[in-house]
Amino acid sequence: MQLARSDLAFLEGSADEAAQGLLGCVLSSDIGGFHTSVRIVETEAYDQDDPASHAFHGLSRRNRALFGPAGHAYIYVSHGIYHCCNITAGVEGYGAGALIRAVEPIDGIDVLQSRRAKNAVELTNGPAKLCQALGIDMSLYGHDFTSSPLVLRYAALRRGERIVRTPRVGITKATERLRRFVIANNPYVSKAPRSIRNRSEFLL
Repeated sequence: MQLARSDLAFLEGSADEAAQGLLGCVLSSDIGGFHTSVRIVETEAYDQDDPASHAFHGLSRRNRALFGPAGHAYIYVSHGIYHCCNITAGVEGYGAGALIRAVEPIDGIDVLQSRRAKNAVELTNGPAKLCQALGIDMSLYGHDFTSSPLVLRYAALRRGERIVRTPRVGITKATERLRRFVIANNPYVSKAPRSIRNRSEFLL
């Protein structure tokens, strides 16, 4: 499956615009020969002017994908074990992207469950959880989301859905910035401390 580059043009704005635009979009995966699809319900924005971002100290071998064109995968390993997936944003040469924090299963739920050994919201309500469920690892570093085995398709929010923004989860720098975006009341949104939930505000 191959999409046109123009299909992901909505990612070419700022990291915040991309993070909001990704909400509701569908990731279709054929990793390992198994078809699954999920809907993005939570993201976080990061860019090179943000001290919480992996791009803050400039281009390196580890973060080079963040400085590439929009619509590619920047994947890193957290705590030496867990994979986390970002989708790059903005213009080439400027380090920016959106972390995919939670997704809602659509197709291939049995496959997702077999990889995670979990059910219900625990299946994909966190960045490492969703990567495990989808089979995303470092082999997809720099992957172009217009092509298989992991394709991103734009989709608008469903009728009645609203976006909430909050501070980001699990960071120690720039903690005051409202750069986490979620679909309000979606059950697959990851758990956040009360201090973060109390500082939320609606965008739509």
